Amino acid sequence: MATEVTVPTLGESITEATLGEWLKQPGDAVAVDEPIASLETDKVSVEVPSPVAGVMGQHAVQVGDTVEVGALLATIEAGDAAPAKTPAAEPAATAIPAAPAPAAAAPQPAGDAAAALSPSVRRAVLEHGVDPSTIQGTGKDGRLTKEDVAAAASAKPAAPSAPAAQSAPAPVTTGGRKEERVKMTRLRQTIAKRLKEAQNTAAMLTTFNDVDMTAVIEARAKYKDLFEKKHGVRLGFMGFFVKAATMALKDIPSVNASIEGDEIVYHDYADISVAVSAPNGLVVPVIRDAQDLSVAGIEKTIGDFGKRAKDGTLKMDEMKGGTFTISNGGVFGSLMSTPIINPPQSAVLGLHRIEERPVVRDGQVVVRPMMYLALSYDHRLIDGREAVTFLVALKNAIEDPTRILIDL
Repeated sequence: MATEVTVPTLGESITEATLGEWLKQPGDAVAVDEPIASLETDKVSVEVPSPVAGVMGQHAVQVGDTVEVGALLATIEAGDAAPAKTPAAEPAATAIPAAPAPAAAAPQPAGDAAAALSPSVRRAVLEHGVDPSTIQGTGKDGRLTKEDVAAAASAKPAAPSAPAAQSAPAPVTTGGRKEERVKMTRLRQTIAKRLKEAQNTAAMLTTFNDVDMTAVIEARAKYKDLFEKKHGVRLGFMGFFVKAATMALKDIPSVNASIEGDEIVYHDYADISVAVSAPNGLVVPVIRDAQDLSVAGIEKTIGDFGKRAKDGTLKMDEMKGGTFTISNGGVFGSLMSTPIINPPQSAVLGLHRIEERPVVRDGQVVVRPMMYLALSYDHRLIDGREAVTFLVALKNAIEDPTRILIDL
C-alpha cells in the first residue's frame, strides 16, 4: 500500500516552498521519520520526514519546483527492502553511442553511493569524472556537496591524454571565460525583497561610535577557561554586547519600539535578533527575553543558533518577532558598515572587527584594541539624540563591564 508524502504546514503565513533537494531516490529504503526531501522556505530549510517505513516511490515534483502546503511530493511503498533495479531504470545507457572501452568513460556513481547523492551532486560527479565513494562528505550526516566534488576533482591527477578521442567532446570556451546562471534560492529572494522594502519604507540613518575593548578582552582572557568549565560554552564578545544592549534599550525605549500604522508600539522586553550565517544566506533567530538572561545564558543560546543554522534545523518560530537586531560583521573582517534595519524593527546595531589603533588616554597616545559601532535607525521614530545616547550607553557598559554587573 502506498502512503502519500505531502508538503507539511510550514508556519504562519507561509503557503509555499521550493524543493531544494531529494534526500531519497526511488527504490531507497526509508525508516519512519527519516528525512526524504529538503524544502526551502522564505526563512529556513525544512526537512520532510517519511511518515512510514518502506520503500521510496516515484517523485511527484522536481528539484527547484515551487510546491504549496498539502501538495503531493512522493509516495512511500510499504516494505522492508528496496526492490531490485529493473532494466527500465537505465534507459540512458542505450542512448549513448557505444564506447570502445568502459575505462575511458567518467566513473559512474553506483549502488548505495548513487542513491545517497542529490541531483546536483550527481551531476557534479558525472561532470568532473570522480568516484563519490572516495570522497569524504562535509554536508549534513556526511553527505556529499557540490563543493566536495569540485575539491576532489581539483586534487585529482590529470588524466592521460591518449584516450581523449574516446571521451565526449568538451564544451568550447573562449579565453577561459565562463558564466554560470544559478536560480536564487527562496531564502535569498526573500532577503533581497525585505531589505529593499526596508530602504523604501524607513527613513534610515546611521550613526557611529567606537569602543575600547580592553576591559572585555582582559575579562575574557582571565575567566574564559572557568566560564567554559562551568557553563559548557565558550565566552565570546556577543554575550557582553547583547547584555549591554538590553540595558541601553531600557534607557532609550524608542530604539526598541516599532511603527504600526500611525501608532508607536513600545516593548517592555528585549527580544534580540542575532544575525547568523547559514549555508544559503543570513538568518536572524531571536533571543527571547534577553534582558532576563545572564551572559552565560546568552552565549549558550547564540551557540545553539549557530550550530543549528549550519545544520538547517532552525525552527520557524525561532525567527519570528524580535524587537532589535545585532549583526556582527567583524567576524568576517568588516571594518565599518551601515547595516540595514530588519522590519518592523526600528534599529540595528552593527559590530565590526577589533584592531589596535592609537588613541589618547590621559594626554598620552597609547595603542588600544578598538571597534567601530554602527547604529542604523528609522529617523521617523528615533531622533539623532536618542540614537547617539544609545550608542554612548552601550560604549560605557562595554568599556566598564562592571556596569553590566550592577545594572548601571
